Amino acid sequence: MSFDLHRFESAPVIGILRGVKEESLQGVADATLAGGLRFLEITLNTPDSYHLIKKATAQYTDLTIGAGTVLSVEEAKMALDSGAQFIVAPDFEEKVAAFCVENKLAYFPGALTPTEIQKAWKSGATMVKVFPASQMGPDYFKQVKGPFDKVKLMAVGGVNPGNIKKYLGAGADAVALGGSIYSVERMENGSFSDIQKDIEEFMFEVKTFYSNIS
Repeated sequence: MSFDLHRFESAPVIGILRGVKEESLQGVADATLAGGLRFLEITLNTPDSYHLIKKATAQYTDLTIGAGTVLSVEEAKMALDSGAQFIVAPDFEEKVAAFCVENKLAYFPGALTPTEIQKAWKSGATMVKVFPASQMGPDYFKQVKGPFDKVKLMAVGGVNPGNIKKYLGAGADAVALGGSIYSVERMENGSFSDIQKDIEEFMFEVKTFYSNIS
């Protein structure tokens, strides 16, 4: 499945899998789908990440699978060759941006300051990942959106069901959930029902936010 921006923007949440093992992948994918989440990134600092991306893309066609923690063009190319449908990075790299634009690959680079955010957006980013969002707080998104109202921003780091509506209400166009839900301990212990339950709670808050403003 290619990256469908319209589909993503209707429920703009990405799940971050860091440290998932192959034997846990099916349980995690099933819990993700059952919880109502459709976009997952597998970070490249996860062992066997390219193999896991390839397997997840082939087996879970209802999920859109991307690569996270992409730091170079070489990694972006290997991720694309493995079937990744979007690229997420903790930083902004011009060469990675150019590669993603050339290959029509959705790109979510990390940035923090207004200068970094604008530079990443002008490079052709799908959205700019503001990380760590928790260090800046929801009001930061409102401040940045003042002069940069056309820039699409994704809040990453410290977003939870209790504050997600604050981030979205302040101007975040998307959010990500990670270690607090997809913890290595949960994945290794097979606590997939807990993962599903937390995703359901997270997605409920997102959907009620959009239904209230529509």
